[in-house]
Formats: sequence, C-alpha cells, structure tokens
Amino acid sequence: MNTKPNIGILNSLIRITIGLTILSWSTAKLVKRPWRDSYLLMACIGAMKVGEGIVRYCPLTALYDMGQAMMQNRTESEQNEDQMIPYNPS
Repeated sequence: MNTKPNIGILNSLIRITIGLTILSWSTAKLVKRPWRDSYLLMACIGAMKVGEGIVRYCPLTALYDMGQAMMQNRTESEQNEDQMIPYNPS
C-alpha cells in the first residue's frame, strides 16, 4: 500500500488542533463519568485525528480519490464503447 501524504500542511494542522481538543474534552469527561463508553469512543476518534495530522495521511481521503479515479476510468471506457462500430454478422 502506498502511504504517501495525501493532505496538505494546513489541513494537517487543523486536524491536530481539533483532534487534541476532542481528546482533551473527552478525557476530562471520562474522568468524571468513567462508566460512559461514548467518551472513550470520542477519545479514540480524537487520537485518530491527531495521528492523521502528524502522518499527513487520511484513509478516507485516499478512498475517495480512488473512487473518483475509478469513476473517471468508467466514463472514459463508456465513451470509447460509444465510438466503436457494432458488429453486424448479416
């Protein structure tokens, strides 16, 4: 798998900032109410956003780009099929 950076510097700084904000908020809430699983889930999401910002790689962005490339190839192949002369055996 090719994991070269697919997000920019500004996007990564925003992800780190928002991720640390979510992580600090959720851990503060988790200290007060440790039985709530939603705060643990939010802490994991915040940590994931911090990691995406540090590595500058987002798997959802890569998946979206791959889907766009597949759609582009599909439309090109449909245009090529329209230009072909159909075979008539009679």
